[in-house]
Amino acid sequence: MKQKSTSQSAFLNPRVLIGLFIVLAGAVLALVGFGTFSGLTASSAEAQPAHKIINVAGLPPGFDCATIHEKGIDRQENFLAGSIMIACGEAQGGSSFSGPFSQLLYNTVTTPMAYGGGDVDLITGADSITHPTQSETYTLANPDNPNQIVVTYNDSRTASANYSGASYSSDGGATFTRLNPAPFASGHGTNFGDPVTLYNHPTGSFFAIFLATGCGGQGIGAWKSTDGGVTWATGACVHNGASDDRESGWSDNNPSSPFFGRMYVSWNNFSIGVGALQVTYSTDNGATWHAPINVANTSTFIRDVQITGDMSGNGTMYIAGMDEGGGGFPHNNINHIYRSTDGGNTWTNTYTGPSFAGPGVSASGYFACMFTGGSAGVYWRHEGWGEPAAFNNVVHLVYAQHGAGADAGDVYYIRSTDSGATFGAPFKLNSDATTRPQWQPNISVSPSGTLLATWYDGREFTTCTYGNPGVPCYRMWSRKSTDNGGTWLADDSLSDVASPLPAQPDTTVQATYAGDYDYGTATASKHYTSWDEGRVTISGQSQQDVFSDKEPAGGGATPTPTPTATPTATPTATPTPTPVGIPCGDLVSFQARCTHTVNGDRLQAKLTLTNTSHSGQQVTITVDGNPNQVTINGNKAQLQIPNEPLGQHTVALTNPAGCFAPVVTNCN
Repeated sequence: MKQKSTSQSAFLNPRVLIGLFIVLAGAVLALVGFGTFSGLTASSAEAQPAHKIINVAGLPPGFDCATIHEKGIDRQENFLAGSIMIACGEAQGGSSFSGPFSQLLYNTVTTPMAYGGGDVDLITGADSITHPTQSETYTLANPDNPNQIVVTYNDSRTASANYSGASYSSDGGATFTRLNPAPFASGHGTNFGDPVTLYNHPTGSFFAIFLATGCGGQGIGAWKSTDGGVTWATGACVHNGASDDRESGWSDNNPSSPFFGRMYVSWNNFSIGVGALQVTYSTDNGATWHAPINVANTSTFIRDVQITGDMSGNGTMYIAGMDEGGGGFPHNNINHIYRSTDGGNTWTNTYTGPSFAGPGVSASGYFACMFTGGSAGVYWRHEGWGEPAAFNNVVHLVYAQHGAGADAGDVYYIRSTDSGATFGAPFKLNSDATTRPQWQPNISVSPSGTLLATWYDGREFTTCTYGNPGVPCYRMWSRKSTDNGGTWLADDSLSDVASPLPAQPDTTVQATYAGDYDYGTATASKHYTSWDEGRVTISGQSQQDVFSDKEPAGGGATPTPTPTATPTATPTATPTPTPVGIPCGDLVSFQARCTHTVNGDRLQAKLTLTNTSHSGQQVTITVDGNPNQVTINGNKAQLQIPNEPLGQHTVALTNPAGCFAPVVTNCN
């Protein structure tokens, strides 16, 4: 377990302040040659920052801060982009909790776990409050020897020289050893995080993959372990790129697959277009990697959410992408699924889902955030990203969307039984009736078709306070399916204790960062997941730490399963859920208008019902022919679309249909 440090806060120690200033100056020098990035903020695309030239160690000098938006830096999630944003004054670095501490309460907020066993802290050894941030995990067990588990994660303890870390287990996850020093800090230049863990069956090797300056400036580098994650050697560059971001990976370890042994990595390449979604693969056990293959490269930015493959061994690959609607808050998201049946050489966009409201309470620049607090005023950036999984041509996707009213987030699941062509109606995995948030889900499928979905959940607690160890905020919850997503057992808690909302005190890391994803995986016997939480304090402050747990892949508990909606039988790739039992007589009014804000025109539509009996059901509001699924909250269903183009727009209630005439409104 990470131990407490008694060192003074950097904000109170002049020598540390001077040191941090020097480190930041060095970090700024590290940033300059970084190909094409993008961005200021979602709301300031037109108002570029003034020309400000910065120099960052390790890269060509002379980066112009006025080019942030055109180069996509504001939309990137990695630590190098974050350092540029901080150095250019377009984002804040982390900060400590500044209020009075409450009594330490989280150890008393416990409950019997329906899922998982004992939580295991992955961060062994001592850290200081200056660089304590660990989060964003990718957990993987050796399918041939499940006693071997490797979890890679972001780790700022040696920032700004390195942001990578990992822990390994040789006893099936009962204990973990943190790699110290991190072996990924050398071999490919400066490591800027974004972890991926792969296992290569033909060679019995683990691969750790991170963003690294030694692979083209901001490309993707690999390290290899042949002894279960204990020791590591520098591997090949997966991609030599100048502006890569948010990579994901999956390896085909099923001997019956036509592409057995192939390893895949996907990412966003901000050197191409608006951040092209690309993929590569290796057919020689990681020695070399194929030239990048475009999956999506249009005028619409599609985030690389995660990549996965069918566990049955049919060789089919899937990438989940997300159209984030231009960012900011509020905004709408759209899920995309891309499929490859030829070993990753060609990809088809098989599914484009309906628009839905992204989670959050506000935004800092481009990214929506789940909480208020910290030096940026808002905290824990999250756009609704989740994870896909697949087994026997059944494709699963979990994600988060804004809940009803003040509910910042709920976790949803959709299922396809036709290889990702159509999906059934969204099924809400968290069954609570509170307005507390659920966010950042992951999902894993075992070779027998059992599923485990896990997410961050605040339903048990009334409030959250940034960095205060005495205010419990959330716990990890899970839900399980034993029939490949056909039905689901009840949702219940996974982690052993409640977590405070951990602070992000590292000034070299963006203030809103608390990890952007957790990748869950499964073997024949277990589901594995890890997460970020704040139960471990340093200098009396809750801060980001990573824990891990596992759940048997068998049938488990006996609650009555809840059936999952089946895919809609329709030739289109965007099946629309049909609201049931909402007669026109239950509707009072339907209104639509455009309102002008400093961030552009916002189109608003509101449906009012006579009572709350239909709360939780969905209606369809169509704007210029584009359908949007909207959940009824109480006796109202409201749709907001930011940055609507100027001109005339037709807004109609199309499901239920025929209740009101379409409304024509002008944005100008």
